[in-house]
Amino acid sequence: MRALVQRVGRASVSTGGERIAEIGPGMLVLLGVAVDDRPEQADRLAEKLRKLRIFDDADGRMNEPLNDREVLCVSQFTLYADARRGNRPSYAKAASPDRAEPLYERFCDSLGARRGRFGERMSVELVNDGPVTLLLEA
Repeated sequence: MRALVQRVGRASVSTGGERIAEIGPGMLVLLGVAVDDRPEQADRLAEKLRKLRIFDDADGRMNEPLNDREVLCVSQFTLYADARRGNRPSYAKAASPDRAEPLYERFCDSLGARRGRFGERMSVELVNDGPVTLLLEA
């Protein structure tokens, strides 16, 4: 499981011209699920993000965890793209939708995240804060 995490001032996701979720200060998470991922990995990664100290403390140092900040999570199978050979990426390592969706939902539920619509084409808007962007794997 891979999570591209961005610290944001605000973020939103829309589909079909309709804004379906938005957050204020917090985390935007683009989440990819691999073919061999299991529920324990979703739980472990969610817990890691909850404790990840990427927010400024009173002294302006990145030393604070998520706490009461918001999370927006968007499914992103392209995080498992393999473009080492040729110019057309392979997505063979990404889980099929029927396998990925329950793990995506479990991850989001564990974090209390707002979310995009799984499997739909979406537009994501964000104001990156920092910028702070991390790639995490479980």
